[in-house]
Amino acid sequence: MKQRRFPKGWDEYRVKRVLAYYESQSEDEAMAEDEAAWEDQSQTFMEIPNELLPAVRELLARSADKEDEQGNAKKPDA
Repeated sequence: MKQRRFPKGWDEYRVKRVLAYYESQSEDEAMAEDEAAWEDQSQTFMEIPNELLPAVRELLARSADKEDEQGNAKKPDA
């Protein structure tokens, strides 16, 4: 049997909780959540060409690892 791999801080229980949350949302609830995200001043949305996405993800992962090493990374709450 293949061993499942999750990102740091994630496990099967957390994945199932996130899936259940989004699968139980109505279309109206999902739309309201999306619209609220665009209005959230603490978030930034960027358009990135698909071919650059792997490099951006790697940079973000390295940044998170550095924060983790310094002990000041924010803990995901999903």
